[in-house]
This record gives sequence, structure tokens and C-alpha cells, in this order.
Amino acid sequence: MKFNDFNAAQVRIARPTDQFEAVIDFYKNGLGLIEIERFKGNRGYEGIIFGLPDVNYHLEFTRHVDGSPCPAPTKDNLLVFYITDQKEIHRVANRLNEMGYGEVEPENKYWKEKGVTIEDPDGWRVVLMNRSYE
Repeated sequence: MKFNDFNAAQVRIARPTDQFEAVIDFYKNGLGLIEIERFKGNRGYEGIIFGLPDVNYHLEFTRHVDGSPCPAPTKDNLLVFYITDQKEIHRVANRLNEMGYGEVEPENKYWKEKGVTIEDPDGWRVVLMNRSYE
């Protein structure tokens, strides 16, 4: 990945959670992300890394033995997945709904025009957006 003045091999977004198992269930079984790696014992942390096939962007969720609170930010802090197949969005949204994670009203109405917004177990918002982004 070439940036203006440096090269990066990977981008990873990491955050802690006190609902580790529920977050794993949401992102792995609900959204269908691929488990890349799990780790444990790293200075009291354990974690899981998720990704998409052939993409150098990862999500990492961690917890610490002393607790890992991470309150959700505003309702307009979003993790957006661009999905070109509307049927795929409905399939994933229905699966998440069956797991107890229904659609929520987005703060910015733009996301409702072609997307579905859902809160994860920690209250962080995920948008399944029906468009490509190239």
C-alpha cells in the first residue's frame, strides 16, 4: 500500500471489549468475517483478528485480564462494509436479526438510502452498504 511519503504493508483497526465472546459471535458468525488469528497471554491480553479474503485490512478485538471497557463513541462512528449484492446484505442482516441484532436508525440518513445499520454487542455501529467503492 503506497501512501504519499511512506509504505505500509497492513492496516489493522483494534479495539478492546468486555464482551469478547459476543463480539466474536457477531463478527464471525453474524457478519461472516474470516478468523485470521487468535492470541493469548500477551501482557495479559488475548485477542482475535478478523479479515476479508485477499484484503490487507483487519479488525482486532482484545480483552485484558483486568477488564477492557470500551464504550461506543457517537452513533455516527461507523464501520462500513460495501457490498454490491443486495441479496447478500439481506442475508447477513437477517442472520444478525435472528441473533438479536436488528437494524437501528442511522444518525446520518445517507446510510439508510442504500444501507442497513446494525449495532454490535458493544454498541458500535456497522453499516452494510449496497454499493461499490472503487
